[in-house]
Amino acid sequence: MTLDALFSPITLGAIELPNRIIMAPMTRSRATDDDLVTDLHVDYYRQRASAGLIISEGVHPSLDGKGYNRTPGLFLPEHAEAWSKVTAAVKAEGGQMVAQLMHCGRVGHPDNKAPGARFLAPSAIACKDKIFTPNGMQPMPEPEAMTLDEIKEVQAQYVNSAILAIQAGFAGVELHCTSGYLPAQFLSTGTNQREDNYGGSLANRLRFVLETVAAISLAVGHDRVGVRICPANPFNDLHDDDPKETFAALMQGLNYYNLAYLHVIRMNSTGLDSLALARENFKGYVIANDSYSAEEANEAIADGRVDAVSFGRPFIANPDLPARFQAGAELARIDMKTLYGGEAEGFTDYSPMSA
Repeated sequence: MTLDALFSPITLGAIELPNRIIMAPMTRSRATDDDLVTDLHVDYYRQRASAGLIISEGVHPSLDGKGYNRTPGLFLPEHAEAWSKVTAAVKAEGGQMVAQLMHCGRVGHPDNKAPGARFLAPSAIACKDKIFTPNGMQPMPEPEAMTLDEIKEVQAQYVNSAILAIQAGFAGVELHCTSGYLPAQFLSTGTNQREDNYGGSLANRLRFVLETVAAISLAVGHDRVGVRICPANPFNDLHDDDPKETFAALMQGLNYYNLAYLHVIRMNSTGLDSLALARENFKGYVIANDSYSAEEANEAIADGRVDAVSFGRPFIANPDLPARFQAGAELARIDMKTLYGGEAEGFTDYSPMSA
């Protein structure tokens, strides 16, 4: 089977892609204690530059926004300087990157955060799941319900992070709006029990996300902004009474901004056809994600169901994934023991097919 659709070029907003094979954002927990990426990240992303587009691992836009151990930040000039070495290395190989902005909100633990960093959320409702820390799995604390001033402050932090991303050489930014993190917490009835303009009605629950998208778009250009969603995703103790209604309305609201793309995790286990919902309600380009083979991805693009497909774990063990797809080669397997944390092992030591 030829993969002509998968290897055809496409322009997402202001971002021109030579193929439709996207590297999905994946937390790897290898940043420094100061939230900096290192030469390891330079090598890791450079090795995967043949993707049509690389979406970075989630980067937190503030100290409060960090949730996981050893994840990188993008809110200080030194963070941008460190990331600029990564984007320069990717560009030198003919690739390009988008930065995924990830504020974890109530998700996290003090062991993973800087001293004094806070847990902010729409409402003071703790996540009932546990999270990995340097001291093992730990329960998550009850967050503080954000004031109106704090909502505006967090939105400004997102904007600052987006501006720094462009200065660091990223082609755009992606707002992480799923997996139980702050934007999803505002959207969902189970985590948002506010009684002001940011809670209660569906329109109010959408307000934080739509305002944040508007502010980021104004700062860096709407055609350099993407949003990642996964309707009905229960990760991190997330629940919404009617995710189909919530996300249909969200996508209709996003249409106003003429974004570069919408990144949709299909997650069939939810029982909701997220991709069909996206095609019904979103007018722009759709990147699909979640366990695609090259053949299925090519067929989905050729049939017009999606416009591009992102691949996560296949890119970890196969740095030259597009070449392997084109050759019909067998894919290498991940060593799950080295997925998170550590140094070079399981990060930059996977061999390309030519080796």
